[in-house]
Amino acid sequence: MNHTPAETLLRMYYDRFNARDVEGFLQLLSDNVVHEISQGPVERGKEAFRAFLERMNRCYRERVYDLMVMVSADGSRAAAEFMLEGEYLQTDGDLPPARGQRYTLRVGAFFEFESGKIARVSNHYNLQDWIAQVSQ
Repeated sequence: MNHTPAETLLRMYYDRFNARDVEGFLQLLSDNVVHEISQGPVERGKEAFRAFLERMNRCYRERVYDLMVMVSADGSRAAAEFMLEGEYLQTDGDLPPARGQRYTLRVGAFFEFESGKIARVSNHYNLQDWIAQVSQ
């Protein structure tokens, strides 16, 4: 199947996410990437994204599956919907204590592209659903 450049880039993004390949993941991002964290702050730049990924890899083991990618006609924006299965490994800040709980979430993400790189990532998921799953 032939994909647009934007779809190919996003599929690489999620492949590297699943592989926990921080350096490979960061290569796909623009230097001034904007990261809009679901129900959290807006972070800017690759170094902030690196710190986010390192925290995520320390606290969670996650895998994206059932990925659906939709790209705008001009290729400047895209959306993705997928399922995320995970294991909560280490307590993350003020969130419930980690005990190796497993969870599954539906996630939506929105992207903008500049010069063949991802310039904005905006992730959205139901935090209350996640809290309920890991609190059982």
